[in-house]
Amino acid sequence: MRVGPPLNSNAYEKADVMQSQNIRIRLKAFDYRVLDASTQEIVNTAKRTGAQVRGPIPLPNKIEKFTVLRGPHIDKKSRDQFEIRTHKRMLDIVDPTPQTVDALMKLDLAAGVDVEIKLQS
Repeated sequence: MRVGPPLNSNAYEKADVMQSQNIRIRLKAFDYRVLDASTQEIVNTAKRTGAQVRGPIPLPNKIEKFTVLRGPHIDKKSRDQFEIRTHKRMLDIVDPTPQTVDALMKLDLAAGVDVEIKLQS
């Protein structure tokens, strides 16, 4: 027995199925200024197409630290420390319209921003 919309459903029924889902977007970047600009661009695009946006929610930063020897030969006690900070943000788009999905697919974000999109029902 098949569960779900009928096989001969039209575009209107597909739009109803799309509206019952939420879109969760997670953004990651090393530079928080580029990340915030990309997040604001996504929020503006979603609101312009009539979707409700929750967020942006700042998530905890991931800090990776590396310790290396300063010299190639001696001075074991002389070291440098470097760190990489990964900044993260999360957005929820509630009841997206088909226009919202199309606008988000056409959106061109800055280089260096990692985007992860999940559909939730």
